[in-house]
Amino acid sequence: MTTTAIDLFSSALQFRPDGDVRAAARRMTDGDPGVWQIATFHVETDADVHADHWEIHPDGEEAVCCLSGGVRLYVRPLDADAPEEMVRLRPGTAVIVPRNRWHRLELDAPSDLMSITRRTGSRQERRDDAR
Repeated sequence: MTTTAIDLFSSALQFRPDGDVRAAARRMTDGDPGVWQIATFHVETDADVHADHWEIHPDGEEAVCCLSGGVRLYVRPLDADAPEEMVRLRPGTAVIVPRNRWHRLELDAPSDLMSITRRTGSRQERRDDAR
């Protein structure tokens, strides 16, 4: 095995059930069963974080980490009449999104973000109120 640096802004790290760790292409809506993906993103606009879409991960919780900048993470309420829950992330903070909960992001500033989750079965749906 050759030890080399991996650019986390162009590749993801996949932690496999057998204990292997691999650099691989980022997968946003699907993944291999049991594989955890760590992906890092530089984002400039709400379009870069698909703010007009909800996202869900049925195979595991997701840690969303703010490395620089600032972001708001919204969780869709379980009761349709309740308001969205919002968590504001600043550099060095993270939030854990529960498994099977629809969520979305909006930026406060250009940011570097990291997500950690199992992507199997992940999907997105357009927000009804998207502009």
